[in-house]
Amino acid sequence: MDGSVAYLLATMGALAVAAAVVAAAWVQRRNSGRPLGAPVAGDPLRDRDADALRGDPRRLKPGDLVEVPGGVTYSVRGSVRLVEGAWSWTEHLLDDADGIRRWLSVEEDPELELVLWAAEPGATITPGAPTIDFAGRRYRWNESGQARYTAVGATTLDPSGTVRYHDYQASGGERLSFEAYGEAGWEVARGERLHRSEVMIYPRDEVA
Repeated sequence: MDGSVAYLLATMGALAVAAAVVAAAWVQRRNSGRPLGAPVAGDPLRDRDADALRGDPRRLKPGDLVEVPGGVTYSVRGSVRLVEGAWSWTEHLLDDADGIRRWLSVEEDPELELVLWAAEPGATITPGAPTIDFAGRRYRWNESGQARYTAVGATTLDPSGTVRYHDYQASGGERLSFEAYGEAGWEVARGERLHRSEVMIYPRDEVA
């Protein structure tokens, strides 16, 4: 056998081995249902979403219970869904055993953002300025607009309508909000952003 024939046979053998490897990989991919190079699934509990343990804030509804920092538990009395173009968010009216009321806003933009609001009924400030000084803090304008809403449960609002809003934010992350539903005047509230791990949800079906 001369050198050229030997080289040809060796090349054909190498190609056959490579083809066998590719075929085996294709069969393995077809049987496993995942693309080549995809990581092998590990412990299914390792990446389990926190929703399974603490509840999903995006699924809150009237009748659910919400526990916030400080161990205070509120009942969801009503919910308001707001839509502005392609953007939407939800606000839930909460109250505790002493009748203290708060609002919890739930928004994905794109990360989940939870803000617990406390009304400031005695505030005389109005929105519109680039910065507002209130309660010892300086807030800077963040966003404003008008949205349509639908309300369910005991919110004291009409079932549907429009709301105007102006949102401000302080350097430490505190929020200041102005909302006017329909033809009503401005309602002022201060907000505290909550980490998802600080909120525990007890669905109505589980506490009934």
